[in-house]
Amino acid sequence: MSSKSYQYALAVAALALVPEAAHAQLATSPAPVQIPEVTVTAPADGAGKAAPAPRPVKAPAAAQQSSTPRVQNKPEPVEQAPKSKPQSAPVEQVAVDPATVSVSPTGTTQSVEQVGSSVTVVTSQEIEAQQRRTANDVLRSVPGVNVVQGGGPGALTSVFIRGTNSNHSKTLIDGIDVSDPSGVNRGYNLGHLTTFDLERIEVLRGPQSGLYGADALGGVVVVYTKKGEGPLKVDALAEVGSFGTFNQALSASGSTDKFNYAFNVSHSRSDNVPVTPVEILLPGTPKLNSNYDNMTYSTKLGVDVTSDVTLNFVARYVETAFGFQGDSFNFGDFTNRPDATKSSQDTTQFHTRGEAVWRLFGGRVTNYFGINYSALTTKDFSPSNGSSFADGQRVKYDWRSVVQVSRGLTVTAGADTQTEKLQVPALNAEESNKGVYAQAQIEPVHNLFLVGNVRHDDNEHFGGATTWRFAPAYLFDATGTKIKGSVGTAFKAPSLSQRFQDFPAFFFFANPNLKPEESTGWDIGFEQAVFGGRAQFGATYFRNDITNLINGTFDPITFVSSVDNIGKAKTTGVEGFVSADVTDTFRIRADATYMEAFNEMTGDELKRRPRFKSTVSLGWKATPRLLLTQSVTYVGASLDFDRPTFNPVVLPGYALVNLAADYTLTDNVSLFGRIDNLLDKKYQNPAGFEGTGFGAFAGVRLRN
Repeated sequence: MSSKSYQYALAVAALALVPEAAHAQLATSPAPVQIPEVTVTAPADGAGKAAPAPRPVKAPAAAQQSSTPRVQNKPEPVEQAPKSKPQSAPVEQVAVDPATVSVSPTGTTQSVEQVGSSVTVVTSQEIEAQQRRTANDVLRSVPGVNVVQGGGPGALTSVFIRGTNSNHSKTLIDGIDVSDPSGVNRGYNLGHLTTFDLERIEVLRGPQSGLYGADALGGVVVVYTKKGEGPLKVDALAEVGSFGTFNQALSASGSTDKFNYAFNVSHSRSDNVPVTPVEILLPGTPKLNSNYDNMTYSTKLGVDVTSDVTLNFVARYVETAFGFQGDSFNFGDFTNRPDATKSSQDTTQFHTRGEAVWRLFGGRVTNYFGINYSALTTKDFSPSNGSSFADGQRVKYDWRSVVQVSRGLTVTAGADTQTEKLQVPALNAEESNKGVYAQAQIEPVHNLFLVGNVRHDDNEHFGGATTWRFAPAYLFDATGTKIKGSVGTAFKAPSLSQRFQDFPAFFFFANPNLKPEESTGWDIGFEQAVFGGRAQFGATYFRNDITNLINGTFDPITFVSSVDNIGKAKTTGVEGFVSADVTDTFRIRADATYMEAFNEMTGDELKRRPRFKSTVSLGWKATPRLLLTQSVTYVGASLDFDRPTFNPVVLPGYALVNLAADYTLTDNVSLFGRIDNLLDKKYQNPAGFEGTGFGAFAGVRLRN
């Protein structure tokens, strides 16, 4: 039995034997916590450019403020014009603060003050200031998000948004769905996504299938990479530190009147990361630290063929090698214990998108025609279970048209068709899905902003699914108050593995008759500015009701396991924030989330959903050359599965303190350093995997 098949069968068996998980996960993996918070930026979909931002509104962009002072090292203005995502009627091009606009809630550039949805955006300036090297590091302090990483850098990283399952969020990079069609839950491992070429990350919370289609029950993680602009820029970075860390990155980017380009290559390595707790090792079994190597290559190109036609192209290739202490299952006492020798997992990912943009009627109508292709291969080796491989591919064709009907009304319509393929030993499976959608953004009266969308998907296996979303926002100019809300539906399509991949050696059989998981969710909140907009606070209440959850089943007479749509869950909670510009060079922000997530069938609390999480972030431009940041992230107690026995356990809460400093030595040279887990807090997240302890890192960045 291959190691991947073996691990999957164990996961299924665990769910079958522990039904209170209510599908809490079929493909999860854990993680510690660390840093940032958030702002918002302006660019585009697909491989594209940013669209011109709508008219500014006199109200605070409260919810998206970051803790990093705006006087950051070499801030880069957000591009506002044509080159990759033209959108509506021509607008004067001006520099826009990247913390004031977002794209993901509607697919078009919009002032965050006008957005009714809950969206958090982390800009490249914040990522650089806080020295976050992977996307999971960035997401750990985003409100409403719990990140779980099982085994240090490179290990499977799962994201739980507002208490929904780890496979209930969708990840897009430059408009490309990067989930793995060969995965058990068709998820995406954010642990492989490095940040060296990222322009920003937007986290859109709540059901989003009305615009984004399948898999967006809890929310969407939308990633945009950097686009070339202006004269040639060369950026090089090198960093060393604890756990055998050695990171390098090199980029070259720029643009001419008609052409823009960006080329990036990065290498990340860690050689000695302690992961396995000594207390779960059998006598005589050594503790084996994990190692990880990641090579990432990416490019983004755009050319204006004419004044009305633009061609865009993006590509990303990732190659990783991960060595870790895997587990062997003992059928004598039904326990799962760490192996005495290392397991390995090698992956390759290739994602690309080509896009043609055609503007009509002076820019009032913009059409986007795109082709996406993804190929992901995973090769596993376990000393106990041998080798295996899995290959997943996805091809997608899409069209979208954005029509600026009037200054207060924008209509979007689109259609797409995609095919997914799964190849593992002795199995080839595929499915196709077609979708159409429409959306309207309107300001019927001054400062009332309404967004509504609807989408219909037609899947060749389970048939049709119709989803929708409505998100209003109203601004009170006189008081600096924003009232917002949203309500919508979403669905999660069962994966090819869940429907067709059997494991007869473990008495597990797939279920080809699975239906989509479904959810209805809503939220309502406010944001308030005080002291002339220098300080803001706000809160949002949310609720999600999820049905048709795919859960493991187990027949104690035949010992046969399978999966079926037998689960229901409810998640509720409150997200709150306070932020303030204490001075022009010192900023503070605090975020907190309280959440309850329960299995509606049994009343039990869902695993890996801490009830309370908070982050306090500080940013101080101590001198014109020195930027200091600090964050304290607290993650409350949560339920989990014991690694050796699969029994329920309670993980205690923990707090992590992180510091970072960046000193501009000259216009071309910066020195930086950071300390993660300053107090060397000992914790596990998930159970059976040690969180990373005290780590010190330092490096140099060169810019022309």
